[in-house]
This record gives sequence, C-alpha cells and structure tokens, in this order.
Amino acid sequence: MEKVVLVLHLILAVAMIIVVLLQRSEGAGLAGPSGGGMMPVRGSANILTRTTAILATLFFITSLTLAIMAGGHKRSESIADQIAAQEQAVPTPPVEAPITPPMADSPPTSSELPKP
Repeated sequence: MEKVVLVLHLILAVAMIIVVLLQRSEGAGLAGPSGGGMMPVRGSANILTRTTAILATLFFITSLTLAIMAGGHKRSESIADQIAAQEQAVPTPPVEAPITPPMADSPPTSSELPKP
C-alpha cells in the first residue's frame, strides 16, 4: 500500500511541476504568447489555477498519508535500550588469561627476594 501511495505522490509532483510551468507569468511562461493557442488566456489561467489547486491538495494528502504510514513503525524504546538488549541477547564467553609457566632462568621478583 505504501508503494502505491508513493508512486501516486511522485506522479502528482511531476504533474504539478508541469502545470506550474505552463501557467502564464509576466513573461508569458511556457504557454507562449497570449495571441494564439487552444484556449483564450483568461480560460487557460482559470483551468491551470484550478488544476494547480487540486494537484496541490492531492499532493498534501499523499504527503500526510506517507508520513502517517512511516510513523506506524515507531518503537517506544530508545537506541540505547536497543543496544543494551542486543548485548544481553548475545552472551560473550569469559576471557581467560593464558597460563604461562614461570621460566627457570628468570630473575626473582622483588616479592621473591629474601628480606634482610
């Protein structure tokens, strides 16, 4: 379901970009000069304005829907709690120091020396 809403969201974004670029600005925009075309300037401005408003509303709705869907996976634990749980789940074996036999030719330590 989330992928369907995401694809719809992307289609709406591209459509809104196209409609905004087609709108008439001070320099006539991509719609061309105001002389010719399929519709009169006044009619095209109304249609493009309404289309932009509808696309913006749908884009906003899909944005909220995606945010709600993404928030549904939230956990109540913090990251520190998750790390502590992972450390407790994997027991570490105790580390034993290797026992090395004392060397016979080694000089005596200060505790082994006779006291005067």
